[in-house]
Amino acid sequence: MLVVDDEPGIVHVVTAALRARSLRVISARTGGEALERVASDQPAAVILDLGLPDLDGIEVCRRLRQWTDVPIVVLTAEGAEARKVAALDEGADDYVTKPFSTPELLARVRVALRHHRSAAERASATLVVGDVEIDVLRHSAAVGGRALDLTPKEFDLLLALARQPGSVLTHRALLRQVWGPAYGTETQYLRVYASQLRKKLDDDPERPRLVTEPGVGYRLVDNTGGD
Repeated sequence: MLVVDDEPGIVHVVTAALRARSLRVISARTGGEALERVASDQPAAVILDLGLPDLDGIEVCRRLRQWTDVPIVVLTAEGAEARKVAALDEGADDYVTKPFSTPELLARVRVALRHHRSAAERASATLVVGDVEIDVLRHSAAVGGRALDLTPKEFDLLLALARQPGSVLTHRALLRQVWGPAYGTETQYLRVYASQLRKKLDDDPERPRLVTEPGVGYRLVDNTGGD
């Protein structure tokens, strides 16, 4: 695991928490050092602060995604929705807002590690997220064994989310994947279809499968008991 932050206190706390779980941890204080450590040490995941003294953390995400699919969980300032969205659009898998609780951060990292898959795995003919099962070839889906009657766009939206289970997909990313590259700001489309999809999934508001990240996007999660 690579922890990237220029605040020694945060590096110490996060490193101690990870090592307490028998994980090997290395650290970096700058974006340039982070890029070098990922290349040389090939960590299982990167915990990346966006406020670094040299390279912006978003630029670090962008550069990493040019050559590696290592899971990235970013640390953002409270209220920095635009920064969260930018980091996710550049390839981050998830985010945690400062000040954060260590258990929450570790949970986000576990989810990123568990759901991080190779391109071949994500292209699998069958995707399963909790009790949601998608047959890509037959263009069909079910929840808890119950077949879902989905429109083509609802299916495409569900599929896009299921290909990266547990990860946040931004409004822009979903619009472009489902509606095409000409779309990116028509968030009303997304709200309507997400609402329709949520109803068809019969989501419990207390334990939803389709989770809204306000101002950022959506994620599809396993609500059957896993992270």
